[in-house]
Amino acid sequence: MSSTATLRRTPVQTAALVVGVVFLLVGIAGFIPGLTTNIDSLTFAGHHSGALLMGVFAVSVLHNLVHLAFGVAALVFARTTRGAALYLVGGGLVYLLLWFYGLVIDHNGPANFVPVNDADNWLHLVLALGMVGLGFGLGSRVLRETR
Repeated sequence: MSSTATLRRTPVQTAALVVGVVFLLVGIAGFIPGLTTNIDSLTFAGHHSGALLMGVFAVSVLHNLVHLAFGVAALVFARTTRGAALYLVGGGLVYLLLWFYGLVIDHNGPANFVPVNDADNWLHLVLALGMVGLGFGLGSRVLRETR
């Protein structure tokens, strides 16, 4: 018998950690030439940032920082099963709002401060559905429990 305790993660904690690591990698990739095209036109914020992650997704320094913050939040929230489920559902709802926001704003106007483009909008919808689905699917029991 080993006296060392084994750290066991629930599936929802593992899912939140995986999502968080992906956000961290995407946030870092947004600053790497080659992974991000037109990096010389990367601005802090605003629709005039011409940088594109993988040549497709509009990014700015602010956009990359948001991805990094979502990744760090996942690492913090995934420490508990309830936190992981809340992170996935809450983060998914934030991405659902971002998807809707991206649909209604003028992509060439000042409201597009993150910035987003059509590819970002549809990715935000996929992220929203995936995160909410994982949160409820893997964490439904813990979300129903009251404190």
